[in-house]
Amino acid sequence: MALQDDLTAIQRCVDDLVRTVGRIERQAEADAAGVDFRRVRMDTDHLRESVALLRAAVAPASPTERQSPAPPPPARPAMVPVPDTPYDSSLWTDSDDEGLGARYRRAP
Repeated sequence: MALQDDLTAIQRCVDDLVRTVGRIERQAEADAAGVDFRRVRMDTDHLRESVALLRAAVAPASPTERQSPAPPPPARPAMVPVPDTPYDSSLWTDSDDEGLGARYRRAP
């Protein structure tokens, strides 16, 4: 139950923040830039939405609500075999070094 109390306290703080930002915005209409207050107001709205999503995710489901089963864990990627044979440097004989040109030739 402590988690629910903490979430309620967070919700109250965010609501106080929204009210305070609105009050300051009304008081300082002429002095402050509108873009800055709009940005702060959007951030407080995002905070409010995030807290609501968090509360919804943490809230215990009522017995009448049926939750879908949890999705299965993602499948592990296929293993890539690493051969035990020695490295064959002849595979790179005709390759160019990035930015340097072909091997054993002068750089451009």
